[in-house]
Amino acid sequence: MSDKKNVLVLCTGNSCRSQLLHGYLAQELGDRANVYSAGVEVHGLNPRAVQAMAADGVDISHHTSNQVDEYAAVPFDYVLTVCDHANEVCPVFPSSAKKLHHNFPDPAKATGSEEEVTQQFNSVRDQVKAYAHDFVQAQFQTT
Repeated sequence: MSDKKNVLVLCTGNSCRSQLLHGYLAQELGDRANVYSAGVEVHGLNPRAVQAMAADGVDISHHTSNQVDEYAAVPFDYVLTVCDHANEVCPVFPSSAKKLHHNFPDPAKATGSEEEVTQQFNSVRDQVKAYAHDFVQAQFQTT
């Protein structure tokens, strides 16, 4: 029996915010957890999210955009919603899953110059990174 926890990060389209958190959680948790990300819809992996993470040394270019129903059979320990829409329409998971919610701004809706849009992606990335670190510290404390 594996001691690994299963963590699902859920957002609307599984293109930006959930992908960012997936990348940081996978990096921080390593072999302690299986990290998945999905959306209530599938919008494809946002290339700017890949760039923002690469700028911080995390490669998510191999990630795929998945629909949450693909993981219906996975016994999740944690379901993390990262946008209000996903939190509102989140499918019901077994009661054993601990559900946590944090609404991050959607960088895909950023407007302005290339530099301004990049800055908004980096800002959300940094918020997600801090959240990932806090989540790991709170839920995966080593004794």
